[in-house]
Amino acid sequence: MLNIINSRRSVRVWTQQPVLEEDVHKIIEAGMNAPSAGNEQPWYFIVVNDREILAKASLLNPHGGFVKNAAVAILLCADLRLERSPGYWVQDCSAAAENMLLASHALGIGAVWTSVYPIEERMRGFSSLFNLPEEVIPFALIPLGYSARATDCPKSRFNPSRIFRNRWE
Repeated sequence: MLNIINSRRSVRVWTQQPVLEEDVHKIIEAGMNAPSAGNEQPWYFIVVNDREILAKASLLNPHGGFVKNAAVAILLCADLRLERSPGYWVQDCSAAAENMLLASHALGIGAVWTSVYPIEERMRGFSSLFNLPEEVIPFALIPLGYSARATDCPKSRFNPSRIFRNRWE
């Protein structure tokens, strides 16, 4: 597990090889197994493999032009109607997104977390494109595919200068 965590990197260039539905299921299952406040699991997932929708989604984020080339993408949403611990849905969905990135990497599939929330313009665009109910907030779009580039893992990101003991020093 530590190797998976330490070697995962964001992938934005993919081959045309399709991602198996079975693997998409495993990735979403990993997301659904994330911890959540009060175990409320406030999430929904929209699997996107329609090329036209992927192309439209790529236009909603100024840094997301690569999304149109993904084999598939998963839109992670929070349903505020499921909240029992108001405000924790952001942490819950973040944990789900990270689980999905790690599961993707473990399966040999490249992924990247593209932000939707909290940028109002992006949220409106994704809500409209995916016909989301008013109480459902688009959180992140995670495009997936098999990396078209060598994935040599750069050196560790560990930085001991960011660690304090017992108080800020």
